[in-house]
Amino acid sequence: MKLIELWNADLKKAYELQNTFSPDEKGFVNNAFGFSFEEFQEYVRQNEDYSHGTGLPEGYVPATVFILEDNGTYVGIFNLRHYLNDFLRNGPGHIGYGISPTYRRKGYASEGLRLTIKKAKEIIPENEIYFSVHKDNPASLKVQEKNGAYIHHEDDKEYYTRIPI
Repeated sequence: MKLIELWNADLKKAYELQNTFSPDEKGFVNNAFGFSFEEFQEYVRQNEDYSHGTGLPEGYVPATVFILEDNGTYVGIFNLRHYLNDFLRNGPGHIGYGISPTYRRKGYASEGLRLTIKKAKEIIPENEIYFSVHKDNPASLKVQEKNGAYIHHEDDKEYYTRIPI
């Protein structure tokens, strides 16, 4: 298994993967939901710029979108935010991820998160990796804990976890 930067991926396969997600699945937001292939190509170009800090909308931080590939099959998407602002620090954190419904419960989230954490350790300036997870998504909490996360705090809807680095 490996992570591929979205702009280095096979865009037709990445587009097909993106279309397996709803607009918001338990906290994984699909920013390309409903896009035509042409719109998706522009989304990919824009995300490459964003990863370099170019053209960021107000309140955004540089981030890299990765595709998780297993033997040529695209199975998941991992978003790595390069540092935190107040919104991210008190909300979604450094990493968001989703596994296509067909490939869930097969260990892909755990391995993809492990690979993304490895990348995060090279990029982020903070001494912990921040996450959030909806309380109605115990599988994702388990994935984070399997990768060394602990519950830092919680509110009515979410757990906020951390992985020390």
